[in-house]
Amino acid sequence: MSVSKNLTRRAHVILPIDVVAGIDKLVGKRGRSAFLTELAQREIKLRHQREVLRETAGAWKSEDHPELAQGADTWIRQMRSLDNSRLRNWTARDGK
Repeated sequence: MSVSKNLTRRAHVILPIDVVAGIDKLVGKRGRSAFLTELAQREIKLRHQREVLRETAGAWKSEDHPELAQGADTWIRQMRSLDNSRLRNWTARDGK
């Protein structure tokens, strides 16, 4: 993995010696930036997802979705059954 120099900014980051040694052991000295970039991007994504989940908590109301009262798996099986039924009717109509 490489970090594009065109779209980067140098940042002075202080890390404990054992953390740097652990990173170097995994990816080598030349892989530090890419490794830390990947970890930071992953953490940013996770924190954003958590924020969105907190903001939207309670948005789903069971009463708005009575079709799922028996469980999502039951509803999915029913939808698939309808699709299979439609397909059989369609192919029978076309004589296939």
